[in-house]
Amino acid sequence: MNRLALFDCDGTLVDSQANICVAVEETFVLHGMPIPARAAIRRIVGLSLVEAMRGLLPDADDAQHRAMAEDYKRAFRQMRATGALADEPLFEGMIAALDALDADGWVFGVATGKSDRGLAHVLDLHNIRHRFVTLQTADRHPSKPHPSMIETAMAEAGANAATTVMIGDTSYDMMMARNAGTHALGVAWGYHPVEELVASGAHAVADTVADLPGLMR
Repeated sequence: MNRLALFDCDGTLVDSQANICVAVEETFVLHGMPIPARAAIRRIVGLSLVEAMRGLLPDADDAQHRAMAEDYKRAFRQMRATGALADEPLFEGMIAALDALDADGWVFGVATGKSDRGLAHVLDLHNIRHRFVTLQTADRHPSKPHPSMIETAMAEAGANAATTVMIGDTSYDMMMARNAGTHALGVAWGYHPVEELVASGAHAVADTVADLPGLMR
């Protein structure tokens, strides 16, 4: 069996919070609703869009959640078309960490709440798409923490639960890993606090990107 290092994207591989926050804010303005605090927006990063809107507006109905999810997509597409997207940089040291894990025999995948298009844009921007043998997005799966993304990634990568580590910055990633029976490795540089990662099932938490290779079992 292959050993699979399965990465979340936003908040784990790349720092994308600026674009996500702006797109959410524009969506709420369009609907004439008070703009959420950015701390609240960061908390829903990683969820599929309908679930994210449900998290921000728990008292709204499903139709409104779905309408706002579509308007978020339109806002993001408009930002991309007009060149208004901010940089989504890789977290410092990520290439070195990937190189070290690759040398140790790990294969790589991504499990993200992004769309196929959004993930492809980020990976191509940083010229790292070729490193990943499996890419799982919200376009084809239920929202995290459902284990579908991990289960499909393992099947495509020739791995199993015992040989897979889910690496992520949110409680949703940790719960998804637990639901799939894999190892759950949290990262401290993302959008949920360390104590929440631990409470959600993280087996360990990497304080820095450089710590990742040493924490992979």
